[in-house]
Amino acid sequence: MVGGPALAATGQDLFNANCADCHTLDANSDSAPSLKGVVGRKIASLANFQYSDALKAKQGQVWNDETLNAFLANPQGFAKGTTMFGGAPDPTQRQAIIDYLKTVK
Repeated sequence: MVGGPALAATGQDLFNANCADCHTLDANSDSAPSLKGVVGRKIASLANFQYSDALKAKQGQVWNDETLNAFLANPQGFAKGTTMFGGAPDPTQRQAIIDYLKTVK
């Protein structure tokens, strides 16, 4: 799927509507890690956040288009037992969110 700046703008709206209740782009919240710089970061790697065992089992993998897409499509399918819920079933919306997260460094 092809993304880009236009899709990233849509992704920001989707992030604000669907993700920002738990995730921030600054400090970690009590329930979710910061997503600032998530693209390219190793999974479950922020030292100041207590990840679920499900995500700790994925340590060593990197959050990239493929892993973020799989996680957002089906969080429990990607990491059974994760505390992440919902997800984004629409592939275009997932790509928009991923493209937006690529801009947040």
